[in-house]
Amino acid sequence: MKKNMKFMAMLVLLLVMSLMTACGGGGSESSGEVAPEESNNTNESATEKEQLKIGLTVPTLGNPFFVSMSKGAEEVSSMYDAEVITVSAEHDLAKQTAQIEDFITRKVDLILLSPFDSAGIAGAVAQARAAGIPVVALDGFAEGGINTVVMSDNVQAGRLAAEHLVERLEGKGNIVIIDGPPVSAVTDRIKGFNEVISEYPEISVIANQNGEGSREKALTVMESILTANQQIDAVFTINDEEAVGVQIAQEQAGRLDEFFIVSVDGAPSAVDLLKAGGSFAGTAAQFPNSMVIDGVALALKLIDGEEVPEEVLIPTQFITQENVDSYEGW
Repeated sequence: MKKNMKFMAMLVLLLVMSLMTACGGGGSESSGEVAPEESNNTNESATEKEQLKIGLTVPTLGNPFFVSMSKGAEEVSSMYDAEVITVSAEHDLAKQTAQIEDFITRKVDLILLSPFDSAGIAGAVAQARAAGIPVVALDGFAEGGINTVVMSDNVQAGRLAAEHLVERLEGKGNIVIIDGPPVSAVTDRIKGFNEVISEYPEISVIANQNGEGSREKALTVMESILTANQQIDAVFTINDEEAVGVQIAQEQAGRLDEFFIVSVDGAPSAVDLLKAGGSFAGTAAQFPNSMVIDGVALALKLIDGEEVPEEVLIPTQFITQENVDSYEGW
């Protein structure tokens, strides 16, 4: 009997020790695995919040000018360790409106907008501002309450092109203007150009048509103008893509020696034409990648509660066949 009681006591003791060990082991696993996992999740969440998210929408990535803007966005991404979402509106106001609405849904920290239609995009801009997102316009003003705009001095660009044209024509001749989309960048170029031309009564504008900023449309428009006019002395286009289209039409018509072309942009295609010689005489060069970099810097100041100017103008530089080799380009 005593032996049985001793045996039973030993069994109870072993059972108690076993239960204590099991409880102690559970506590150790909880503090060694679960707690660090929660800590890691917190750190990841903070990192995500700290990363800057930027939305950039441009009229089209089929134009080298806006491709250069996208390259500026890549520089910004590297500079600020930011996520940059770059999209193309494909010359479609409804599409650009939807892109801004998508940026709002994705809760970007700031929006960079190169408007296809300065007035038409107003509603989308107002939505972004109502959502507390700063909107910086690039390469042209946009209605709806933008915070600021960074663009070339487009009035100056138009003047530079006109001054070169007037000098080569010696103040008289028949000229053509190939206009573009309804954005402030284009209207300012036309304004600057006309300010200079208006001082020369012997210069006649014999045609003024919209090339829509594209070489294809400018080619078609210029074909019609060439058919309707026997003598043209010079052509002003609002960008280099239009200038390329005009020169193609000129070449196809066999009238390369009749007139010269001046433009605005400083695009790679313009550099090639200038180096080749011929009828393309010059372009007022812009710096689109700088617009994006400067635009982001201004937006960050806004986010930090600082005041920024309503408008920042970047001077243009007139590039000709004589100085093209010193031009760095895009």
